[in-house]
Amino acid sequence: MSKTDLSHIRNFSIIAHIDHGKSTLADRIIQMCGGLTDRAMKEQVLDNMEIERERGITIKAQTVRLSYLAENGETYQLNLMDTPGHVDFTYEVSRSLAACEGSLLIVDATQGVEAQTLANVYLALDSEHEIITVLNKIDLPASEPKRIKTQIEDVIGLDTSDALEVSAKTGEGIDQVLKALVERLPPPSGDKNSPLKALLVDSWYDPYLGVMILVRLKDGYLKKGMKIKMMASGSEHQVEQVGIFTPKATKVDALGPGEVGYITASIKTVADTDVGDTITEVKCPADIPLTGFKPSVPVVFCSLFPSDANNFEDLRESLARLRLNDASFEYEPENSLALGLGFRCGFLGLLHLEIVQERLEREFDLDLITTAPSVAYKIELNDGEELELHNPADMPDPTKIHKISEPWIKATILVPDEYLGGVLQLCTERRGVQISLTYAGNQPMATYRLPLNEVVFDFYDRLKSISRGYASFDYEMDGFNEGDLVKVSILVNTEQVDALGFVCHRSQSENRGRGVCDRLKSLIPRQLFKIPIQAAIGGKIVARATISGMRKDVTAKCYGGDITRKKKLLEKQKKGKKKMRQFGRVDIPQSAFIAALRMSDD
Repeated sequence: MSKTDLSHIRNFSIIAHIDHGKSTLADRIIQMCGGLTDRAMKEQVLDNMEIERERGITIKAQTVRLSYLAENGETYQLNLMDTPGHVDFTYEVSRSLAACEGSLLIVDATQGVEAQTLANVYLALDSEHEIITVLNKIDLPASEPKRIKTQIEDVIGLDTSDALEVSAKTGEGIDQVLKALVERLPPPSGDKNSPLKALLVDSWYDPYLGVMILVRLKDGYLKKGMKIKMMASGSEHQVEQVGIFTPKATKVDALGPGEVGYITASIKTVADTDVGDTITEVKCPADIPLTGFKPSVPVVFCSLFPSDANNFEDLRESLARLRLNDASFEYEPENSLALGLGFRCGFLGLLHLEIVQERLEREFDLDLITTAPSVAYKIELNDGEELELHNPADMPDPTKIHKISEPWIKATILVPDEYLGGVLQLCTERRGVQISLTYAGNQPMATYRLPLNEVVFDFYDRLKSISRGYASFDYEMDGFNEGDLVKVSILVNTEQVDALGFVCHRSQSENRGRGVCDRLKSLIPRQLFKIPIQAAIGGKIVARATISGMRKDVTAKCYGGDITRKKKLLEKQKKGKKKMRQFGRVDIPQSAFIAALRMSDD
């Protein structure tokens, strides 16, 4: 059983916008508390994935337990959770916040408040957290702590009179942060004599130990040999190992109330563990489960196909292994006439899609074809039946459809004054509806409702290029709205190619269809006959491009004689081409598919 008194435990998470220094501050705190020796210390110590370290981003929320000797001579147990900053991984942040009582809000003293700063503060306030404001990067010449403090007060409404000024890189002011953690954050509440209640914060797969579960205990205790029950799924398991991260995995005898640690219980797949579930004891179960947190909902869908059909089983196996470590990733088998067997996958956003794709190519050495990202639409048929459409190829007959609804998001964009006009124009082009335009301190903040399918392509890239990289963007889902949506089919030589069809708004269907036709024209190799490429909505052709046929000189062998000899040969060729066009097959090379599907909607 843990010897630490509840009043000496502090559970906190670090929240901030992308690149404001969360992982660096976590490094310094670990170093100061002696979690690792200087020799074992490295940058981004909690980011253990190769991609995380390479890109300098956090994908998975990581936890670590530290001991801190305070000035009053008491030793405190600090449970730190480092969180991701990207909007795609907001669910990771909400999970971490559910397991803590307080948050360190990091704000870059050169950049100030950005979109994700706001979003994460609101998440922390919803979780009723005590917030300590920390201004980071004060060692930089461009830092303006005074201005940023005023901005935080104006925009977020937090009191900054006791805000801390630190430099996570040099280690300046870190001792003040540790002192503030102990003094200003509340200790957890809990009763070790009550029935066991533990929140399942995260789960991942370890090749040696099976599924490892990260838990935060509210009441009761957890020790080896206990029989536990998942309250949502009803499954029962025996605890084999109990431990903590220091940041190395370290076995302990037991975990008590308020503590964060991991358990293993011979669970074979991560799918058996619902994140947000409550763990209780079989012998003495709790009455009511803990309030968990919102489950992750995939918003962007795309299909993955192996470039070599023989690698299908390898892809299936790789996806199953990836799913073990990423509970938010979903996939189901799919069959395409053009690309063969593959999987339809659901992601939390474009960055999540990119990360999964990169991990599959790196970790499992797969060569993949990725279709264009799309979103899930809701379709109501004339007979009242409701369908969810993930793949444009599954679109029912337009005559049977009563209405189609598409997902919308509520986007918050913070942008300097000089780029505001371009950003507002971009949002209007993408069918955005302005909700408000206010000033966060001296910086404009635009709130828009935008259709998600207009955002998933290249909205973020365009936003960054318009604002020279200064704009920050955050979004949350905002329900479904009926829209005038149509399916655009692509026909090559009058045959429909399923893999190239897409759903878009009627006003943009012509432009998008023409773009795909022109792209395919340059990608499909010429044949001996003319190849028409058409974009159609139902039976109506909205765009067309023609690949001209290669001409074989059939009259080359004619010399001398009458002109009728040549005419006869040319007529015969004409008939042959007509016949070829009727029965000829056009093989579209895979490279053409990939290039056409990755077409951005510019």
